[in-house]
Amino acid sequence: MIRILGLATILIALVGAVPNASPASDPFLWLENVHGTRAMTWVKAENAKTQRVLEKDPEFATVYADALKLAEAKDRIPYPSTIGNQIYNFWQDDRHVRGIWRRTTPADYSKPVPVWKLVLDLDALAKTEKANWVWEGANCVWPTERRCLVSLSDGGEDATTVREFDLETRTFVDSGFVLPRGKQSADWVDDDTIIVAREWAPGELTTSGYPYIVKRVSRGDPLTKAVEVYRASASDVAATPFVLRDSQGHRAVLIDREISTFTSEHYLLTPNGPHKLNMPLKTTVSALIADRLLITLAEDWNVNGATFPRGSLVAVDLEAATSDPSHLRPTLVYKPGSRESLHNAVVTRSFVIVTTYENVRGRAFVYTPTPHGAWTKRRLDLPDLASIVVVDANLHNDNAFLLVTSFLTPSTLWRADVSSGSRAIVKALPPKFDASRDVVDQREATSRDGTQIPYFIVHPKNMTLDGSNPTLLTAYGGFQISSTPFYDAKTGRLWLERGGVFALANIRGGGEFGPAWHEAGLTIHRQRIYDDFAAVATDLINTKVTSPRRLGIKGGSNGGLLMGVEFTQHPELFDAVAIEVPLLDMLRYEKIQAGASWVGEYGSVSNPKQRAFLASMSPYNNLKAGVNYPEPLIWTTTKDDRVGPQHARKFAAKLSALGKPYLFYEVIEGGHGPGANLKETAHTSALEMTYFIRKLMR
Repeated sequence: MIRILGLATILIALVGAVPNASPASDPFLWLENVHGTRAMTWVKAENAKTQRVLEKDPEFATVYADALKLAEAKDRIPYPSTIGNQIYNFWQDDRHVRGIWRRTTPADYSKPVPVWKLVLDLDALAKTEKANWVWEGANCVWPTERRCLVSLSDGGEDATTVREFDLETRTFVDSGFVLPRGKQSADWVDDDTIIVAREWAPGELTTSGYPYIVKRVSRGDPLTKAVEVYRASASDVAATPFVLRDSQGHRAVLIDREISTFTSEHYLLTPNGPHKLNMPLKTTVSALIADRLLITLAEDWNVNGATFPRGSLVAVDLEAATSDPSHLRPTLVYKPGSRESLHNAVVTRSFVIVTTYENVRGRAFVYTPTPHGAWTKRRLDLPDLASIVVVDANLHNDNAFLLVTSFLTPSTLWRADVSSGSRAIVKALPPKFDASRDVVDQREATSRDGTQIPYFIVHPKNMTLDGSNPTLLTAYGGFQISSTPFYDAKTGRLWLERGGVFALANIRGGGEFGPAWHEAGLTIHRQRIYDDFAAVATDLINTKVTSPRRLGIKGGSNGGLLMGVEFTQHPELFDAVAIEVPLLDMLRYEKIQAGASWVGEYGSVSNPKQRAFLASMSPYNNLKAGVNYPEPLIWTTTKDDRVGPQHARKFAAKLSALGKPYLFYEVIEGGHGPGANLKETAHTSALEMTYFIRKLMR
């Protein structure tokens, strides 16, 4: 292993034994200079070392070939996006590495092999403009939907360039709207006006690195003539404008003032300026239908003598909110039951499709607005024991596309007429691995405080309970994001077909059981999340599914932090740990990339009680000499402008200084993910899977 000579003794003395060490004593701050010559020289040396180990492994060539074949397969489901009366799709394969935007008719889309018409070729555009363009989506003006704001990022970073595109001519609009590179948000007000939040002048960003000034931009005017309509504070997380519409022509121009990670003020922009809507701070305005704003609640709303519980979906009359934003009168649309949570609410021309999870199993319902604020409800008949996601719906009609996916059944795309309830499979993924020998169980483990933690386990039907089964366990555990069943061709082909076991834990911090499940693990209570994960790992060991010698864990982003904590708190439980695009230095995370925006989730070092907890669990600050850690694989990306590569780099460097084994790999492109295109993504996946095969299957 590469050593950072001369620093090991200093590191152990200053940091290794003292979790509360000040940032000034950090000998690896130079690795926070993302593109610095010294840092990039270190990265390239580490990459070469890891590639020598993993790419030379006898399994790597086969694993990479399989991963790339799966990634570039042409029989994947081309997910639809309805724009106007056409079906659009963004597609990547071996011939279109960066991807193409294409379209077809609804009738042709239903055919096994649609005839697609090219709209935009990113590979050709990147070659012409000498940029590594990555597709970030398109937002088209209603109701004509001829002109779109196309967002592109260079190498996959969160910062984007936004340019106006004409769908009829299939070209960027001469003298159209253009927003230069930056972290920004924009939406259409009408054909000739957009509303934008961005860095208008150097330094006009929050401490989290996001815009806080919102302006209206008119067609033909330079950005210097944009008219300010709202200004938040540089101490906020961000200000985000967006526009909601319904099929009847009603429009709501809204601005979210994101005060902290989970609290926002909501402003309705009127001809007389922005008016604050009087509602709880932990709410989200999500859609508009029949002149009613749909609002999801992450906290109770006590209003007009009634209480609407957190986790509910409510509606507010837009006209009434415009005339009197201080006295809103919500009506209930959906209220969760026990072990149930709201996933999403999506509108069509006349209905709302509400997807939920009941004990982490997907459901879909159709809600119909009726006079006087009332609603009717019926269930949409779709397969059970799966995740259900609304892929596409639009205001032109009452059709919707829904994806049904589970661990062992290939994903299917259903088209539903929500007015009649009729539905049919329109696309189905062919089997990508042999699932005939496997079965799925849902089990529970008991956490340290007695809470029952559900988890899924995918395993061979004839599994022998002797502790010898190679097992991969993963979870996320943060930001109210739910971990639900999914069909993963890569895991199936490269792991399950080799006899491996896969487990997915529904630990606290996620949204599987609503806001309370998430809030149970916020800030100083976060140890519950880590105890939950350790409880599932221990349960897998105690029930003889596996053993520490055969147990590996993996997770990314906040899940990467989870892996880092488990690595430092329970090194005895695992023999392999993949730490992906992680947060790891929790005493400095607020100063790295967008870290300051997550104080509501993790807490702040400026708060003494929260700082003490962060010091107690921060993986980087709790690495110690004399501990027998498993050899981890730590990977990140240079272009990650959300979490940043700094955490992973410093963690690896400290392991090196402590004389501990590790593997580190940094993708030079790719943003907050494994690569900027399919080949890079397949390569990163192959490195990781080769690592697990080496560690757990031999």
